[in-house]
Amino acid sequence: MRTRVRVPALALVVVGVCVSMVAHARTSVVSAARLLDVRSGRYVQQPQIEIVDGRISRIGRAGDPLPAGAEHIDLGARTLLPGLIDMHVHLTIDPTLGGYQGLEYTDNFWTVVGVVNARRTLRAGFTTVRNLGSAGFDDVALKQAIEAGYIDGPRIVPATFAIGATGGHCDGGGLPPSVTVPNPGAADGPDAIRATVRKLRKFGAEVIKFCGTGGVMSKGTTLGEQQYSQEEMQALVEEAHRLGMKVAVHAHGSSGINAAIRAGTDTIEHASLADAESFKLARAQGTWFSMDIYGSDYILAEGENNGLFAESLQKERQVGRKQRETFRDAHAAGVRMVFGSDAGVYPHGDNARQFGKMVEWGMTPLQAIRAATLDAAEALGRQTDVGALEVGRFGDMLAVDGDPLQDVAVLTRPAAVVKGGRLLQP
Repeated sequence: MRTRVRVPALALVVVGVCVSMVAHARTSVVSAARLLDVRSGRYVQQPQIEIVDGRISRIGRAGDPLPAGAEHIDLGARTLLPGLIDMHVHLTIDPTLGGYQGLEYTDNFWTVVGVVNARRTLRAGFTTVRNLGSAGFDDVALKQAIEAGYIDGPRIVPATFAIGATGGHCDGGGLPPSVTVPNPGAADGPDAIRATVRKLRKFGAEVIKFCGTGGVMSKGTTLGEQQYSQEEMQALVEEAHRLGMKVAVHAHGSSGINAAIRAGTDTIEHASLADAESFKLARAQGTWFSMDIYGSDYILAEGENNGLFAESLQKERQVGRKQRETFRDAHAAGVRMVFGSDAGVYPHGDNARQFGKMVEWGMTPLQAIRAATLDAAEALGRQTDVGALEVGRFGDMLAVDGDPLQDVAVLTRPAAVVKGGRLLQP
């Protein structure tokens, strides 16, 4: 006996839509001479990577049958790597507009600057970035525009405003008392700090950045001074983690670094004056260091022409080499490291120049590449979608001429960039 089942009309519509979606899944296949497996450190010869709706579905070999209707992106004799991750950028900053020059422009000007810089960053092979601080929630606007297809750019993890103590590195400075500049990130005391974390998350922050010490670019602060108490840092980190967000701290001085690590901060940005205690704490806590050790070259060469404050240039002269020595010592001590350029302090699109400095100061090329791929993905908590060319992750990659394990400088000259299975056009 047969049983006749009646399917509601709505169910038929849903089934039809699903079939249509499957039928129209976008498929591309990327092939090249070889692929760097950043996990093993070995090359895979003649890879053929299938990408369906932006994610890798299969990694085969040249000569495997192509899926019906697939776009074939043949990158010839080049080497493929996973799309790079920069853990510290400021897309809405132009380094040539230093000092007070920024006051000449309207607030929304910086969003437009971000559009240009996002495109440059992506074409430099950085397919994911963590934007650690921007005014006006501009980084959220950029993320939304990129995801909606209005502009080109990397995948953005936005911090929105950096949180900081009144008068600290993240609270401006250099203006007279009669000039009031709204700063949603300024907060003092545990309760106000917790409220600020909640507010920033409400408006799009996916990571919280706070200023634990003074900085190079701010007026009236010294690098070593700690600007939040242990109690304040603890409240900030606890609130962010409770809401499922990672925390990054701007910190140069050792006391601020060590307090932030004890509070459970996930990444230490700059870490210039970290000491043996810092290394010990970081190893015990699993804290990552993100150290921008290329930027000093640009700041000292071009800062005066760009209008930087004399105070900032003097501080950079004091800390530039010391930070590189700390990088070397932290790496030798076994501290976990990620790639963070602080692009915005130097021109966007030149992010990869830092690889050479990382190798010069102690890393192997593979370790430096892992810092911008596998390790950065782990620090982001995104081990399933970025950081490696593996099934299930995004089809984000760059192709270079040459061997990056022998000459890491080839990463500064990507021959092609693919994001989500789409080849970027020049």
